[in-house]
Amino acid sequence: MTNTERACRFAAVLAATTLFAAAADAAIYSNGSRTSTFDVTLTIIADCTIAANNLNFGSSQGVLSTAVTANTTLSVLCTNTTPYNVGLSAGTGTGSSGTTRYMSGTAGNTSTIGFNLFQTNGATAWGNTQGTDTKSGTGTGVAQTLTVYGQIPVQTTPQPDTYKSTITATVYF
Repeated sequence: MTNTERACRFAAVLAATTLFAAAADAAIYSNGSRTSTFDVTLTIIADCTIAANNLNFGSSQGVLSTAVTANTTLSVLCTNTTPYNVGLSAGTGTGSSGTTRYMSGTAGNTSTIGFNLFQTNGATAWGNTQGTDTKSGTGTGVAQTLTVYGQIPVQTTPQPDTYKSTITATVYF
């Protein structure tokens, strides 16, 4: 017998021994049985998440002699049946307060541009005071999309610059 044949027979004997040992672990018993139960649990709490997309009024605006509009979306995900309110801060523009909002120049100038955020197109100002100017809803367990309508009203046009305000969107639940 060659070394290769011996190695093959040894591998076959080793495989058979392993199978026999596995079968011995799976013995069948007939003396009786007992059972016990255990609970599998998970507690779901009221919870929400929110994500916001940028609102861009454009990059080619000239004289603000007509209203400029744009919109964006928020995504709110709350556990099923969880009531919520979504509020929008006044923003970081100089002079912003409540639902009176301004974008400030970013190149060191002190000019501002007034703008509004609405819950519906052109109406219902969107602020951050629950029960007054926030938008309410009820969670469904899947993401819900809310539209934010923006408008820059007719106003005196400031100097050329890029104007910006950072708004914080908050979900209260």
